Amino acid sequence: MLELYRLEGCPYCETVADRLEELDIDHESVWVEALHSERDEVKRVSGQRGVPVLVDERRGVTMAESERILEFLESTYA
Repeated sequence: MLELYRLEGCPYCETVADRLEELDIDHESVWVEALHSERDEVKRVSGQRGVPVLVDERRGVTMAESERILEFLESTYA
């Protein structure tokens, strides 16, 4: 199962979440804190505090930035 670290109201996160739904990809949303300084879990998994972050354990992929994530989803799952 994929994990999507996201922030409520973040348009970039919503774009990725919408595409996951469109592709019918089973995933779990991990909601993060609004303050960057409190996003320790995101930093632990990705090395940075920005969102969205996608974790695909099966493929050994962790990535940030919505455009990169969308490209990955298209090339891997579409």
